[in-house]
Amino acid sequence: MPHLLLAPILLPLLTACLLLLLGDRRYRRKAGLGVLATVANLAVAWLLLRWVRQGDQPSAYGVYLPSNWEVPFGIVLVLDRLSALMLLVTAVVALAAMLFSIARWHKAGAHFHVLVQIQIMGINGAFLTGDLFNLFVFFEVMLAASYGLLLHGSGPSRVKSGLHYLAINLAASSLFLVGAALIYGVTGTLNMADLAAKIPQVYASDRPLLHAGCAILAVAFLTKAAMWPLNFWLVPAYSGAGAPSAAMFALLTKVGIYVLLRLSTLLFSPAAGVSAGFGNSWLLWGGIGTLVFGALGMMASQKPTRLIGFAVIVSSGTLMAMIGLARPEVTAGALYYLPASTFAVACFFLLGELMDRSRNPEPEAQRAPEDEEDHLPFALADQELLDEDTNLDEDEEALIGRPIPAATAMLGLGFITCTLLVAGLPPLSGFIGKFAMLSALLGDGGRAVPWPNWVLMGVVIASGLLALVALSRVGIRFFWTPVERAAPVVRAVEALPIVILITICLAFTVRAEALMNYARATVASLYKPAAYISAVLSARPLPTPTNADRLRQNAPRVTP
Repeated sequence: MPHLLLAPILLPLLTACLLLLLGDRRYRRKAGLGVLATVANLAVAWLLLRWVRQGDQPSAYGVYLPSNWEVPFGIVLVLDRLSALMLLVTAVVALAAMLFSIARWHKAGAHFHVLVQIQIMGINGAFLTGDLFNLFVFFEVMLAASYGLLLHGSGPSRVKSGLHYLAINLAASSLFLVGAALIYGVTGTLNMADLAAKIPQVYASDRPLLHAGCAILAVAFLTKAAMWPLNFWLVPAYSGAGAPSAAMFALLTKVGIYVLLRLSTLLFSPAAGVSAGFGNSWLLWGGIGTLVFGALGMMASQKPTRLIGFAVIVSSGTLMAMIGLARPEVTAGALYYLPASTFAVACFFLLGELMDRSRNPEPEAQRAPEDEEDHLPFALADQELLDEDTNLDEDEEALIGRPIPAATAMLGLGFITCTLLVAGLPPLSGFIGKFAMLSALLGDGGRAVPWPNWVLMGVVIASGLLALVALSRVGIRFFWTPVERAAPVVRAVEALPIVILITICLAFTVRAEALMNYARATVASLYKPAAYISAVLSARPLPTPTNADRLRQNAPRVTP
């Protein structure tokens, strides 16, 4: 079973290699292989989640040494409850994006399926790696694939936003290297568990240099997590990308959130001494500023895809602020909120593409004949004879009894559901996640609630209200404003991923108690990192003819 930890990295890598061998054409075979690989990735993520639970014990860890070297010198992969959850979220969103792309997007440029698999590999590796150097490697793999996916489909808007996206992320990668170099110069290691063990022992004269390195490193993560004012690149890039690519990009900000949560609880826990809690106040107030910026951006947006881009910023700001409080009960609510908001935003990107397309319907001559059977029915019923008591609209057509096109009904229900999820309204999982976070902000063990908690609570509630107003305005303009527009053409393969994501969000609502218990157990292990550190540092490589002597020399001596 430990060898399964390699599967989330090797599976998409091998699939990308096979897809390259198929050449630039053969779209059907490439699409079939890509979907099969993402389904297998989902199965692997589910197995790893079940493995790490092991009787609901928070201290269950999986440690794998791919290079078969002693910790902290070699590569190490670490699986715990948090990384297993993120792997599953990635697998679900990737499958939805892949299914949606089959309708048309995978033919808009070369190597779409290859880029998707490489991005899955980079994201999975970032969640599994246990050292900063390999975190940088997987970051670059993930970003390199995102550059290609952003430009997929060509167009001047994509090229312009892609160049900005490329420049910002290259600058962030440079800061990543500078920060990692400073940390290595002070501590002599980049292994996360080893860093957590050595930070309390850093000399007082070297501690400012350590903090400077961590701050520089944090800028790279905060850029990817879309903290204000480092997030000016996000909305143009995400709104300009194709719908499947934008849905995948919804995961990229969560990679930044994951790293911030992982490092803040591991490296700057109460056991870190003087460095305990380093950077938490920046996360709190930066997250609040990000929330305000995202909410105002939603109010100012008219185009659905730009509005969804600002919704990503609102989600990231909420998570950053909650993590910055460094309170387990608040973080547990944030962990429940994280996957639900990710699914809702990814689903919104897919819906946004269908809504934009319906305003500019493709000509009949451009529609593929083989796809006609996959269209959802939307024909209106034949006009019937009207009597004098029939209610008529402005065009003297019957108001009552007029059928709603199935495609329009599907888009409308999906839009309403995603609006409830993003705005955090009952009874869906978005409300449950926000309610869990807000109730934890107020519950402070009988003591007076600190004033930053009140500020954060007010901003979260206000951002939800502004999101509701902005989304309702777009929905009214699209679905209720009378325009001379035919019903949209939605293929069944495009509707399927939207239905899947919404169904999962509904399942989060039904299974809220079990999921909150999982989140609490995850947070319990995060804020007590001693078990994580022990599991990683105690991992031993397998003896081989080439390392037997070295292992014998480095074996701990037992004193009688």
